[in-house]
Amino acid sequence: MVRTVTVRAQVVIPILDGETCGTFYSFTGFDQAHEHFAIGLGSPDPVCPVVRLHSECITGDVFGSQRCDCGQQLTEALGRLTADGGYLLYLRQEGRGIGLYAKLDAYLLQEQGLDTFEANRQLRHPEDARSFECAAEMLRALGVRRCRLITNNPSKAADLLAGGIEVAEVLPTGVYLTRHNRRYLEAKAQKKNHAIDLRRHDQAKANVA
Repeated sequence: MVRTVTVRAQVVIPILDGETCGTFYSFTGFDQAHEHFAIGLGSPDPVCPVVRLHSECITGDVFGSQRCDCGQQLTEALGRLTADGGYLLYLRQEGRGIGLYAKLDAYLLQEQGLDTFEANRQLRHPEDARSFECAAEMLRALGVRRCRLITNNPSKAADLLAGGIEVAEVLPTGVYLTRHNRRYLEAKAQKKNHAIDLRRHDQAKANVA
């Protein structure tokens, strides 16, 4: 069945420092368990706005978990989008789409030595169950057909392109290495081709020191 996604409502909410306002967009066409939403920040370019696709991560986004880089990437994206103008698409795909409880189960397996993808497979889940088709639908509903995409993940650009959204430029995110997430970042870079160069990051840190 073909799904039709349209803007359901929009509301302006003061966020961050209270001086910044984001326009929150809800959508029709998604089931209640996947209430994806978008936030318009600054003055988005009407022809080719900056866009960030961000999958929900309760542990990182809300509680500042150091086991991933999600919270840091969200903070970076909000700052860049406020400055440059654009849209943050917040996708309700916790734990790469397997849900919060399963993600916590996967963390237990990671403590036994498995990486993030191996742990998902051990639990009989896909390595990455997410689809970014919903993001393409949301952008079309917002009238966006071309964008500059903030990401290190090549799958996001590929899925947008498959959904009819032209990615004019890929803008990499920062590398947020902690003493708790090196294996996580290494797995993303080595197994999913994320643009994360930990050697360059380590060298830059050594030069500063």
